[in-house]
Amino acid sequence: MPETAHALPAEQTEPLAGLNPAQREAVLHYEGPMLVLAGAGSGKTRVLTTRIARLIEHHGVDPSKILAVTFTNKAAGEMRDRIARLLGGEPKGMWCGTFHAIGARILRANARYAGRTQAFTIYDDDDSQSLLKRIMEREKISTKQWSPRLISGLISDAKNALVGAEEYASLAMDPMSRAAAAVYNGLEPALRAANAVSFDDLLVLPVTIFRQQPDVIAAFRSRFNFILVDEYQDTNRAQFQFIKMLGSDHGNVVVVGDDDQSIYGWRGADIRNILDFERHFTSAKTVRLEENYRSTPDILEVANAAITGNVDRKGKTLRATRPSGEAVTLVATLDERDEAEWMMEEIATRRSRGDASLRDFAVLYRTNAQSRPLEDALRREAVPYRIVGSVRFYDRREIRDLMAYLKIIANPADEEAFRRAIAVPRRGIGETSVDILSRIARSEGIPVSEAAGREDLLGELRPATRKALIEFAALIASLRARANETSVDVLLQDLISAIRYVEHLQSDSPETLRDRMENVSSLVSGAAETVIDEGGEVGLTPLDHFLQRAMLVAGADALDPNADAVTLMTLHNAKGLEFPVVFLTGLEDGLFPLAQSFDDPPKLEEERRLFYVGITRAEQKLYISFAEMRRRNGELLPGIKSRFLKEIASSKLEDRKTLRVTTMGRSSERTGGASTSSWLSRKQHEVPSWRRSAAPVFEADVSQDEPCYVKGERVRHKLFGEGTIAEIGGLGREVKAVIDFDDENVGRKTIKLAYTTLERGFD
Repeated sequence: MPETAHALPAEQTEPLAGLNPAQREAVLHYEGPMLVLAGAGSGKTRVLTTRIARLIEHHGVDPSKILAVTFTNKAAGEMRDRIARLLGGEPKGMWCGTFHAIGARILRANARYAGRTQAFTIYDDDDSQSLLKRIMEREKISTKQWSPRLISGLISDAKNALVGAEEYASLAMDPMSRAAAAVYNGLEPALRAANAVSFDDLLVLPVTIFRQQPDVIAAFRSRFNFILVDEYQDTNRAQFQFIKMLGSDHGNVVVVGDDDQSIYGWRGADIRNILDFERHFTSAKTVRLEENYRSTPDILEVANAAITGNVDRKGKTLRATRPSGEAVTLVATLDERDEAEWMMEEIATRRSRGDASLRDFAVLYRTNAQSRPLEDALRREAVPYRIVGSVRFYDRREIRDLMAYLKIIANPADEEAFRRAIAVPRRGIGETSVDILSRIARSEGIPVSEAAGREDLLGELRPATRKALIEFAALIASLRARANETSVDVLLQDLISAIRYVEHLQSDSPETLRDRMENVSSLVSGAAETVIDEGGEVGLTPLDHFLQRAMLVAGADALDPNADAVTLMTLHNAKGLEFPVVFLTGLEDGLFPLAQSFDDPPKLEEERRLFYVGITRAEQKLYISFAEMRRRNGELLPGIKSRFLKEIASSKLEDRKTLRVTTMGRSSERTGGASTSSWLSRKQHEVPSWRRSAAPVFEADVSQDEPCYVKGERVRHKLFGEGTIAEIGGLGREVKAVIDFDDENVGRKTIKLAYTTLERGFD
């Protein structure tokens, strides 16, 4: 029977004593579905962990009967640690992890139903797009007309919506969709042949197995009697079906989320999942956590006002538990440089008081492109900063090289890994030879790595190529044998020595070489620190475990809270984080909210939720800024204060203007200041800030939002014409793109993006 609050005094425990009434209600709820609407900073993690501990300790639930699903590995780790502290020991057998990690675990145990073995490889975006490109070439679909990245996105959207290849083809009416349908149709056979799955498949294939294998779904329903889901507002259709299929029989499903923080609709999240929870689980109890332990009343007053413009929401009002603090400051700046310089002055002023570290400051913006003037200002003042949204550790060239070897060692059928590994270092084996080998392997029905070692199958190839292939196959076979008896870090060291990888990197500049070697060393160290959590997981060798962890690690898990540096990030990356002082920049119509949301109410509501998320990251002080003009796409354009700001009563905000706005802004001519046109003329002759001294950069590997430019993107250069970005790297003003231009006379060029403006969107 569900426990009521009346029984509490007789069995008061220390964890319960620290809960507020709404939190206690959520924790004491025993059986049946429940929706916990957890406002920002309302202590939802405490509710989840205390509830799980109570299920185990008070109700006697076996930990192995509990499934807890989170959205980041970091959150899962924190949850396990807190539960262990509450119980005085690890909850043995409990499954706690991200949707993708749980999906991978289920898929490993049931790989045969998906046409794979337990040693399957998880393809990241780069692997998937490489495979798609070859399928497109096979299907005679132009990669210049439709970029693999575009096709990959369409297929990913379809998978997350549980739309299969056959259904997608029946719905494809335009040329782009028909091209995607043809590729989608060939994707699953290609993945099966490679014994691989895409990241999306980790959600889709378990649901497919549940639908097709009654015994499997019955076993997991019996296994997991209590299901808890965090960040439920961010779930897509596949994740919703996953939870519904596991929990609909017993109904012991508790979801925790905040509809006001649903900001990932652009990547498939469906806010209807949380808004309609009571419709899918009709007996559901709803609990609202509205007491906020993070922000001051001044900040929460602005947050509550900001979100009331939305119609699609459950409705709740955040209440502060902290005393009043500083007012929220709204600052008018002249342009993006003025905005950045004002921000630097404010940071310096607050630090001069002696009670603030650099790590206390976060600068949030709507698009990655906005970071450039902010970085310039930080570098000019030699202030250390970390930019969130840079290249993921596992996406760096040297790491991908070595990981390719580990993948082919673990999974001989992984053709993507084979193609990358055999090209590093160079062995005189070109793509044409690998294509021939691939064709031979397909005709023989064997993995390409096996075909490479079969001299009887290599007659079409030159003697030197045959020799190189056989030597490579022997090397992989030797390392594979070694992998069965040695740790992953030792295997990596043997691999680096065997292929003379350090010598391969010698062609890089000394500074680049040093960075790459540090990354390689970090990879080896990470392998040495790998701890295998058996937990009943089937089919994972130490190498399998290491590879799976590397593919599933989220960028947010790498954010070092102890680095004393100002944090820069997009608003999407800020979700789940909090800082004492927050600068929320660029509040202009067309930038925030984005222009494409103006005539699309659902998109505009998501933009408003994003604004709400930004506001609620601040603990003690919030600054909001906008610019009277901003340079966009190389052109200085006038700005209009965001409509979101107009929805907040002026009494809730402290209005300020920078000195430049006062003397050179739109109203300056009435007050005797310099005109905007004369100021612009002077600006054009100022020394660019990227020429000045740079500050140390602490780099965080978070990549939930789209970068400014991405590998595979089609662009146009004013001089060289159209091309495709082959590689991109660097930070801030040092970002360089390697571009393969369509014009053969131009070829491949490396371009520093600070020196040029690329047009985009040419598929």
